[in-house]
Amino acid sequence: MSLDPVVVAVVVGMAAVTYATKAGGLWVLGRVEVPERVETGLELLPGAIIVSIVGPELVDAGPPEWGAGAVVVAVMWRTGNVLLSLLGGVGAVLLLRTVT
Repeated sequence: MSLDPVVVAVVVGMAAVTYATKAGGLWVLGRVEVPERVETGLELLPGAIIVSIVGPELVDAGPPEWGAGAVVVAVMWRTGNVLLSLLGGVGAVLLLRTVT
């Protein structure tokens, strides 16, 4: 397997832009007073983004993906940890795809 230099450059460029926007946002938010409502909205934003990405994909998905979605919801409900939920979902979909 060989890596296409254009693909590698695009991935590295996207990572750099993602880091710059995230670091820039944190830098700006560290220098301005954020109202409580905005802060609450920003705390809920990652979960909303994940749901908006995964939700449409689940519409056309099969049983392994729906099972993994159930695992994500269960882990999120029990732990409240987004990262742990995502890792559980990825592990569940990999396991369920090998079983089915």
